[in-house]
Amino acid sequence: MKSEHVRVLTLLSDFGDRDTYVGVMKGVIAQINPLVTVLDLTHQIQPQNKAAARFCLMNAYPYFPSGTVHVAVVDPGVGSVRRAIAVEFADGFLVGPDNGIFSGVLSQSPLIAAVELTNQEYWRTPQPSITFHGRDIFAPVGAHLASGVPFKQLGKLLDPATLVKLDIAESSLTETGAVGCIQYIDHFGNLVTNIPESYVQGKTWYLEAAELTVPGCETYSDVKVGEAIALVGSHGWVEIAINSGNAQLQLLLQLGDAVKVIKVENR
Repeated sequence: MKSEHVRVLTLLSDFGDRDTYVGVMKGVIAQINPLVTVLDLTHQIQPQNKAAARFCLMNAYPYFPSGTVHVAVVDPGVGSVRRAIAVEFADGFLVGPDNGIFSGVLSQSPLIAAVELTNQEYWRTPQPSITFHGRDIFAPVGAHLASGVPFKQLGKLLDPATLVKLDIAESSLTETGAVGCIQYIDHFGNLVTNIPESYVQGKTWYLEAAELTVPGCETYSDVKVGEAIALVGSHGWVEIAINSGNAQLQLLLQLGDAVKVIKVENR
Protein backbone atom coordinates (compact mmCIF):
# COMPACT_ATOMS: atom_id res chain seq x y z
CA MET A 1 0.00 0.00 0.00
CA LYS A 2 1.31 3.45 -0.87
CA SER A 3 0.32 6.81 0.52
CA GLU A 4 1.25 10.39 -0.20
CA HIS A 5 1.66 10.95 3.53
CA VAL A 6 3.87 8.12 4.75
CA ARG A 7 5.29 8.08 8.25
CA VAL A 8 8.91 7.65 9.30
CA LEU A 9 9.73 4.12 10.50
CA THR A 10 12.61 3.27 12.85
CA LEU A 11 14.22 -0.09 13.50
CA LEU A 12 15.88 -1.32 16.70
CA SER A 13 17.13 -4.85 17.26
CA ASP A 14 19.81 -7.10 18.70
CA PHE A 15 20.59 -8.53 15.24
CA GLY A 16 23.97 -6.83 14.78
CA ASP A 17 25.30 -6.01 11.30
CA ARG A 18 27.15 -9.20 10.41
CA ASP A 19 24.14 -11.11 9.09
CA THR A 20 21.38 -10.18 6.66
CA TYR A 21 18.51 -10.03 9.18
CA VAL A 22 18.25 -6.24 9.24
CA GLY A 23 18.61 -5.94 5.49
CA VAL A 24 15.87 -8.51 4.95
CA MET A 25 13.50 -6.57 7.22
CA LYS A 26 14.19 -3.44 5.17
CA GLY A 27 13.52 -5.41 2.01
CA VAL A 28 10.13 -6.51 3.33
CA ILE A 29 9.28 -2.90 4.17
CA ALA A 30 10.33 -1.75 0.70
CA GLN A 31 8.18 -4.44 -0.94
CA ILE A 32 5.14 -3.00 0.85
CA ASN A 33 6.00 0.67 0.35
CA PRO A 34 9.37 1.87 -0.94
CA LEU A 35 8.39 5.44 -0.02
CA VAL A 36 8.64 4.75 3.72
CA THR A 37 11.70 6.42 5.29
CA VAL A 38 13.46 3.73 7.34
CA LEU A 39 15.96 4.88 9.98
CA ASP A 40 18.10 2.64 12.19
CA LEU A 41 18.17 3.42 15.91
CA THR A 42 20.63 0.62 16.64
CA HIS A 43 21.09 -3.07 15.92
CA GLN A 44 23.85 -3.47 18.51
CA ILE A 45 21.67 -4.18 21.54
CA GLN A 46 23.31 -7.00 23.49
CA PRO A 47 21.49 -10.23 22.50
CA GLN A 48 18.23 -10.68 24.41
CA ASN A 49 18.88 -7.56 26.54
CA LYS A 50 15.34 -6.25 26.95
CA ALA A 51 16.40 -3.62 29.51
CA ALA A 52 18.82 -2.06 27.02
CA ALA A 53 16.14 -2.03 24.32
CA ARG A 54 13.75 -0.34 26.74
CA PHE A 55 16.32 2.34 27.59
CA CYS A 56 17.33 3.07 24.00
CA LEU A 57 13.73 3.38 22.78
CA MET A 58 12.80 5.58 25.73
CA ASN A 59 15.62 8.00 25.03
CA ALA A 60 15.33 8.03 21.24
CA TYR A 61 11.63 8.56 20.48
CA PRO A 62 11.48 12.29 21.40
CA TYR A 63 13.84 13.09 18.51
CA PHE A 64 11.52 11.83 15.78
CA PRO A 65 8.49 13.40 14.10
CA SER A 66 5.10 12.90 15.71
CA GLY A 67 3.50 9.77 14.31
CA THR A 68 6.76 7.87 13.75
CA VAL A 69 6.44 4.07 13.78
CA HIS A 70 9.08 2.43 15.99
CA VAL A 71 9.64 -1.27 15.22
CA ALA A 72 11.69 -2.99 17.92
CA VAL A 73 12.79 -6.63 17.80
CA VAL A 74 14.61 -7.78 20.91
CA ASP A 75 12.61 -10.93 21.37
CA PRO A 76 13.98 -13.87 23.39
CA GLY A 77 10.41 -15.22 23.58
CA VAL A 78 9.89 -15.41 19.82
CA GLY A 79 7.69 -18.36 18.87
CA SER A 80 6.29 -18.71 22.39
CA VAL A 81 2.92 -17.59 23.76
CA ARG A 82 4.15 -14.00 24.18
CA ARG A 83 1.95 -11.59 22.23
CA ALA A 84 2.92 -9.61 19.14
CA ILE A 85 1.57 -6.10 19.65
CA ALA A 86 1.30 -2.58 18.36
CA VAL A 87 0.81 0.43 20.60
CA GLU A 88 -0.47 3.88 19.74
CA PHE A 89 0.93 6.47 22.12
CA ALA A 90 0.87 10.25 22.23
CA ASP A 91 3.96 10.64 20.02
CA GLY A 92 3.62 7.77 17.57
CA PHE A 93 3.43 3.99 17.37
CA LEU A 94 5.35 0.99 18.73
CA VAL A 95 5.46 -2.42 17.05
CA GLY A 96 7.11 -5.51 18.50
CA PRO A 97 6.85 -8.22 21.15
CA ASP A 98 4.90 -7.71 24.37
CA ASN A 99 7.88 -8.30 26.66
CA GLY A 100 8.38 -4.96 28.40
CA ILE A 101 10.65 -3.20 25.92
CA PHE A 102 8.01 -0.49 25.38
CA SER A 103 7.45 0.22 29.08
CA GLY A 104 10.06 3.00 29.19
CA VAL A 105 8.41 4.98 26.39
CA LEU A 106 4.98 4.47 27.95
CA SER A 107 6.24 5.75 31.31
CA GLN A 108 6.88 9.10 29.61
CA SER A 109 4.27 9.41 26.85
CA PRO A 110 0.61 8.46 27.42
CA LEU A 111 -0.73 5.29 25.83
CA ILE A 112 -3.78 5.73 23.61
CA ALA A 113 -4.53 2.14 22.54
CA ALA A 114 -2.91 -1.28 22.15
CA VAL A 115 -3.70 -4.17 19.82
CA GLU A 116 -2.55 -7.75 19.47
CA LEU A 117 -1.38 -8.31 15.89
CA THR A 118 -3.93 -10.93 14.90
CA ASN A 119 -4.87 -9.63 11.43
CA GLN A 120 -2.75 -11.78 9.12
CA GLU A 121 -3.64 -9.55 6.17
CA TYR A 122 -0.81 -7.28 7.32
CA TRP A 123 1.76 -10.04 7.92
CA ARG A 124 4.23 -11.07 5.23
CA THR A 125 2.80 -14.59 5.37
CA PRO A 126 0.02 -16.31 7.36
CA GLN A 127 2.62 -18.94 8.32
CA PRO A 128 5.42 -16.87 9.86
CA SER A 129 8.78 -18.30 10.81
CA ILE A 130 8.87 -19.43 14.44
CA THR A 131 12.22 -17.66 14.88
CA PHE A 132 11.91 -14.50 12.73
CA HIS A 133 8.80 -12.50 13.57
CA GLY A 134 10.81 -9.37 12.79
CA ARG A 135 10.68 -10.28 9.10
CA ASP A 136 7.25 -11.91 8.92
CA ILE A 137 5.13 -9.87 11.35
CA PHE A 138 6.74 -6.76 12.85
CA ALA A 139 8.42 -5.25 9.76
CA PRO A 140 5.38 -5.71 7.49
CA VAL A 141 2.96 -4.45 10.13
CA GLY A 142 5.19 -1.43 10.69
CA ALA A 143 5.31 -0.77 6.94
CA HIS A 144 1.53 -0.95 6.60
CA LEU A 145 1.07 1.31 9.62
CA ALA A 146 3.57 3.81 8.22
CA SER A 147 1.66 3.71 4.95
CA GLY A 148 -1.62 4.77 6.52
CA VAL A 149 -3.40 1.56 7.50
CA PRO A 150 -5.72 2.42 10.42
CA PHE A 151 -4.22 1.28 13.71
CA LYS A 152 -7.26 -0.69 14.91
CA GLN A 153 -7.31 -2.79 11.73
CA LEU A 154 -4.07 -4.49 12.81
CA GLY A 155 -5.72 -6.78 15.34
CA LYS A 156 -7.83 -7.03 18.45
CA LEU A 157 -7.80 -4.34 21.12
CA LEU A 158 -5.95 -5.12 24.35
CA ASP A 159 -6.43 -3.90 27.88
CA PRO A 160 -3.38 -1.62 28.40
CA ALA A 161 -3.11 -2.87 31.98
CA THR A 162 -2.18 -6.32 30.65
CA LEU A 163 0.93 -5.14 28.77
CA VAL A 164 4.17 -6.55 30.16
CA LYS A 165 6.40 -4.18 32.15
CA LEU A 166 10.05 -4.81 32.87
CA ASP A 167 10.86 -5.22 36.53
CA ILE A 168 13.20 -2.24 36.86
CA ALA A 169 13.36 -0.40 40.17
CA GLU A 170 12.24 3.22 40.10
CA SER A 171 14.30 6.09 41.44
CA SER A 172 12.94 8.24 44.24
CA LEU A 173 13.81 11.31 46.26
CA THR A 174 14.95 10.95 49.86
CA GLU A 175 15.62 13.40 52.67
CA THR A 176 19.31 13.43 51.79
CA GLY A 177 19.12 13.10 48.01
CA ALA A 178 17.87 10.22 45.85
CA VAL A 179 18.14 6.47 45.39
CA GLY A 180 18.08 4.51 42.16
CA CYS A 181 19.94 1.89 40.17
CA ILE A 182 22.04 1.37 37.05
CA GLN A 183 19.61 0.96 34.15
CA TYR A 184 21.95 0.89 31.14
CA ILE A 185 25.61 0.50 30.19
CA ASP A 186 26.61 2.21 26.97
CA HIS A 187 29.29 1.47 24.35
CA PHE A 188 31.88 3.46 26.33
CA GLY A 189 31.21 1.57 29.56
CA ASN A 190 29.40 4.51 31.14
CA LEU A 191 26.98 3.40 33.86
CA VAL A 192 23.68 5.19 33.28
CA THR A 193 21.44 5.37 36.33
CA ASN A 194 17.68 5.92 36.49
CA ILE A 195 18.12 9.14 38.48
CA PRO A 196 16.96 12.08 36.34
CA GLU A 197 18.75 15.39 35.97
CA SER A 198 16.01 17.20 37.88
CA TYR A 199 17.05 15.43 41.10
CA VAL A 200 20.52 17.03 41.10
CA GLN A 201 19.96 20.23 39.15
CA GLY A 202 21.31 23.28 40.97
CA LYS A 203 22.84 21.17 43.73
CA THR A 204 26.29 20.22 44.90
CA TRP A 205 26.18 16.43 45.11
CA TYR A 206 28.07 13.17 45.04
CA LEU A 207 27.09 9.59 44.27
CA GLU A 208 27.56 6.40 46.24
CA ALA A 209 27.57 2.93 44.63
CA ALA A 210 28.72 -0.21 46.45
CA GLU A 211 31.67 1.09 48.51
CA LEU A 212 32.53 3.84 46.04
CA THR A 213 32.05 7.57 46.44
CA VAL A 214 32.02 9.47 43.14
CA PRO A 215 31.97 13.28 42.89
CA GLY A 216 29.13 14.95 41.01
CA CYS A 217 30.59 17.23 38.34
CA GLU A 218 29.63 18.91 35.08
CA THR A 219 32.31 17.80 32.62
CA TYR A 220 34.86 15.01 32.27
CA SER A 221 37.68 17.53 32.61
CA ASP A 222 36.62 18.19 36.22
CA VAL A 223 38.60 15.08 37.24
CA LYS A 224 41.96 13.67 36.21
CA VAL A 225 42.33 11.08 33.46
CA GLY A 226 41.49 7.65 34.88
CA GLU A 227 39.37 9.00 37.73
CA ALA A 228 35.67 8.30 38.26
CA ILE A 229 33.07 11.03 37.81
CA ALA A 230 29.30 11.30 38.12
CA LEU A 231 27.53 13.71 35.79
CA VAL A 232 24.35 14.17 33.78
CA GLY A 233 24.65 12.63 30.32
CA SER A 234 23.12 13.99 27.12
CA HIS A 235 20.17 11.64 27.69
CA GLY A 236 19.23 13.50 30.88
CA TRP A 237 20.14 10.77 33.40
CA VAL A 238 22.89 10.76 36.03
CA GLU A 239 25.70 8.47 34.92
CA ILE A 240 29.02 7.23 36.27
CA ALA A 241 31.99 7.49 33.94
CA ILE A 242 35.78 7.33 33.92
CA ASN A 243 37.63 10.22 32.31
CA SER A 244 39.14 8.54 29.21
CA GLY A 245 38.27 5.08 30.55
CA ASN A 246 35.60 2.40 30.94
CA ALA A 247 33.58 2.66 34.15
CA GLN A 248 32.03 -0.79 33.88
CA LEU A 249 35.41 -2.51 33.62
CA GLN A 250 37.16 -0.33 36.18
CA LEU A 251 34.44 -0.11 38.83
CA LEU A 252 32.92 -3.59 38.30
CA LEU A 253 29.34 -2.34 38.63
CA GLN A 254 26.50 -4.01 36.76
CA LEU A 255 22.91 -3.48 35.62
CA GLY A 256 20.56 -3.20 38.55
CA ASP A 257 23.20 -2.25 41.12
CA ALA A 258 21.90 0.29 43.61
CA VAL A 259 23.15 3.89 43.60
CA LYS A 260 22.55 6.80 45.94
CA VAL A 261 22.86 10.52 45.32
CA ILE A 262 23.71 12.70 48.29
CA LYS A 263 22.92 16.39 47.99
CA VAL A 264 25.23 18.69 49.89
CA GLU A 265 23.75 22.16 49.33
CA ASN A 266 22.24 24.49 46.78
CA ARG A 267 24.78 26.07 44.43
